[in-house]
Amino acid sequence: MEQNSKFDKVMGSWDILVIAFGAMIGWGWVVNSGDWITTAGFMGSILAFLIGGAMVIFVGFTYAELTSAMPQTGGEHIFAYRAMGPAGSFVCTWAIILGYVATAAFEAAALPTVVTYVFPGFNQGYLYTIAGRDIYVTTIILGVAVSILITCINLAGSKTAAILQSVLTAIIAIAGILLIAASVLQGDSANITGQFFVAGEGSLAKSIFKVACMTPFLFIGFNVIPQAAEEVNVPYKKIGMIMLFSIVLAIAWYLLIVFAICYAMPQSAIVEELNAQNGLVTAECMVRVFHSELMGKVLIVGGLCGIITSWNSFLMGGSRALYSMGESRMLPEIFGRLGKNKTPSAAIILCGLLCCIAPFFGRGVLVWLVDAASFGCVVAYFMVSIAFCILRKKEPEMVRPYKVKCGMLVGVLAVILAGFMTFLYVIPSPVSSALLWQEWIVVGTWILLGLIFYFFSKKKYGAEFGRVEILELDESLK
Repeated sequence: MEQNSKFDKVMGSWDILVIAFGAMIGWGWVVNSGDWITTAGFMGSILAFLIGGAMVIFVGFTYAELTSAMPQTGGEHIFAYRAMGPAGSFVCTWAIILGYVATAAFEAAALPTVVTYVFPGFNQGYLYTIAGRDIYVTTIILGVAVSILITCINLAGSKTAAILQSVLTAIIAIAGILLIAASVLQGDSANITGQFFVAGEGSLAKSIFKVACMTPFLFIGFNVIPQAAEEVNVPYKKIGMIMLFSIVLAIAWYLLIVFAICYAMPQSAIVEELNAQNGLVTAECMVRVFHSELMGKVLIVGGLCGIITSWNSFLMGGSRALYSMGESRMLPEIFGRLGKNKTPSAAIILCGLLCCIAPFFGRGVLVWLVDAASFGCVVAYFMVSIAFCILRKKEPEMVRPYKVKCGMLVGVLAVILAGFMTFLYVIPSPVSSALLWQEWIVVGTWILLGLIFYFFSKKKYGAEFGRVEILELDESLK
């Protein structure tokens, strides 16, 4: 792609679409759908996803333009550097790494929860209880084993990871389409009217925004494309279009899942299943519309695949973000080196190691990481949106193969929406769902680590700190 690129161009249009879409649909629709509906109801959940989707769409426009103009490994790291310099780049990239790595680590703890639905006796060898969740020998072994497997797949190369993503995303899509189609045939509109709006906690507005605050976590994934942009053999303009298409697909997916469950199940049944041992409302919905316990397990297989697709994408995105910081000497330079398969091996191994540690803490602790990860993502979205506006003003002549119409208006709206979502995480109010104190500890610890690395690297590397080479666009892909 670029004349000086160190990476091989091995991924095509389909590869990057399934990497983004597979990451965004993931497993949340299987595990968390009951929480959305009992919190805000049918229409409340729809509005929440439209609010979150609007933010992601406008932010996606800024990403699409910037990625086509700077298709370079690191994505946010490069955008923020060109607009705001090394300090802004460090903050933005450090925030998105929190989003990627924390989410990948959470998958290692979430996997056993879904497995126990298929194999109820899976939890064996009780060890201890932490944050209300029991930890078993079998859950740790499973989480660590799959962590090692996904790490090895990513070390083998991005094309190998993309092939895995294609297969698993197809399985997820089949499971979801079966659920939606059967719900349309077997459902009843009375089920929707009985739970049109629900004020699960406090006012209806707070319930809607509480669900809306979950959506950044669910839509994480489209921005893995700019992280691996140097490994993509696709015309630059098309990269931006694929990114936006993946976001639209993900929004449509979640809206259809909410509709399918509410159309097929009355509120009482959703609440009852949510309070059951597994609480997997989507699986119970599949059982009801097909009148078969086996079909519930089929949907869970889709959920298992969703965990792997998200995990795979976030490991790819997190390792590339770490690589970009290592290459620019904002982190120890070992993270900025490529292995024999042209992958950032040290960065991948570090992400894999953190995933191996995660099962020892269980979902009770790691659920705090999810909100911290979402906060990190919206901060990065906010800064990328600002970078978009700065570069439109500062470098109007920059080559932009995919150029957003009404650019400054789109950029300002992206800044406002991403800023509003950030506000919802930070400031407690009647319509917000601010971070808990445990989650602020996670965020505070991450900020402290960032400050340590920032000053350590600045002292160690001196003039080398923050060096970023903006690569020239390949004429053949403009």
